[in-house]
Amino acid sequence: MSDTPTRLAENMRRLAGLVDENLRALCSHCPSDVPPRLWDSVTYSLLAGGKRLRPVLCLAAAEMLSVPPARVMPMALALEMIHTASLIHDDLPAMDDDTLRRGKPTNHVLFGESLAILAGDGLLVWGFSHPLKELVRLGNDPSDVIDALRVFADAAGIAGICGGQVLDTDPESRSTEVDFVRRIAGQKTAVLIQASVLSGAILAHGDPEIRSAIGEYGMHLGIAFQVVDDILDVTSSAEELGKTPGKDAEQGKRTFVASYGLEGAKKIAQSESDKAIEALSRCGDDICFLKDLAAHLTHRHH
Repeated sequence: MSDTPTRLAENMRRLAGLVDENLRALCSHCPSDVPPRLWDSVTYSLLAGGKRLRPVLCLAAAEMLSVPPARVMPMALALEMIHTASLIHDDLPAMDDDTLRRGKPTNHVLFGESLAILAGDGLLVWGFSHPLKELVRLGNDPSDVIDALRVFADAAGIAGICGGQVLDTDPESRSTEVDFVRRIAGQKTAVLIQASVLSGAILAHGDPEIRSAIGEYGMHLGIAFQVVDDILDVTSSAEELGKTPGKDAEQGKRTFVASYGLEGAKKIAQSESDKAIEALSRCGDDICFLKDLAAHLTHRHH
């Protein structure tokens, strides 16, 4: 029997553990100039757990290029901040109107809509101020820091997550074009996953060929991740997902399952995973973790 699943799980635990350790340290006390209720709202969602996939990808890409996790950790934490902000806003009544996230009440359920909006806004800004303050101090090349933050900003902006959310939720922005569901997935989900792995490679001073290959890997991985997410929405329970299943169909969203059927969606997920692995072939020999992650992504259960 292959030891790949064990190796993947061990590496995920190791890197996600480092992320959680650093997040807890960062959130260990409320700054004197931050209202305590806002701090409680921010840290409630930021420390609520989850896979930590995006920061893990950043750290793994840097490790692939022989850069230790500690040197790029501020970027990894920033990615989790931006992702968490997007989840807080995504769960709001004006968006997906979800009451459960990561097995816990959503932010607005506990703190109210106004505070949840402000917590998301605060995390978006913190996601830029933290790496700006820390990355150069830790020895990263300033030009690499600028490049990484540019990729990060594009992913979080109106052509990235924000635009993807509009395509996903705004009826007047929806299209009947064949690849529209892929466009939604690319902007709403894959673009931040791509930025996660690419920012790690940039900060590790990867050459243009490595950056190109890693960017391609990240986009295919992100699409595969969203396809599997769509599949799980119709095949898993709330206990397994940590959120309310069936919401996509209830809201009439364009998903891979709705567009291609369950079996068709599974084939697309596998194809995207294969393409991600193929892109890694241009990245040298130390690609085991990233390859394992793509190979086993289609088998995840939450």
